[in-house]
Amino acid sequence: MSIMEYNGGSVVAMLGKDCVAIACDLRLGAQATGVAMNFEKVFPVNDTLYYGLPGLATDVYTLKEQLRFRVNMYRMKEEREITPETFTHLVSSTLYEKRFGPYFIEPVVAGIPKATESNPNPKPFISTMDTIGCITTPKDFAVAGTATDKLYGAAEGLWEPDLEPEDLFETISQTLLNAVDRDALSGWGAIVHVITKDKVVTRTLRSRMD
Repeated sequence: MSIMEYNGGSVVAMLGKDCVAIACDLRLGAQATGVAMNFEKVFPVNDTLYYGLPGLATDVYTLKEQLRFRVNMYRMKEEREITPETFTHLVSSTLYEKRFGPYFIEPVVAGIPKATESNPNPKPFISTMDTIGCITTPKDFAVAGTATDKLYGAAEGLWEPDLEPEDLFETISQTLLNAVDRDALSGWGAIVHVITKDKVVTRTLRSRMD
């Protein structure tokens, strides 16, 4: 078994119409053994920016704290909130620094930049990258984790352009639940964050627990 799959877990992000969603399952395992059912893999950076870290659980915590420190330093130095695009490059450079002994994580970023005078109508943004920080910015959805193949299949069939927040929630929820049901290393419930420029709606989903 790959070290990337040791603890299990999956993350998916999707673009909608002026909104974006990111979701993860809640399983923490040691290979096929279930350890916990409340292990979140998606974390907030600010009100409208979240990121998911599927991969080795020890590296999840290490990288999360590293990014929290760097984002706080950015806030102090720049005196403004970091944008999703800048945060993506921050994560990428953090991973690339460790390329000879990498973090076993494939991050997924989802957010909406704050409106500014120069950009009054900011577009939602998602990105994903590999273990050494090579960035991809898809225009529909991004997936990572042990259920990647199943997530791609479900997302290809369910995602549509310009989904409203409630439809986006339904789509990402069905995508994640259907995929993790077919993956022994993911599942045990899920958590979904739907981000609009005004608010974030977070919901917990129940799923199969076997």
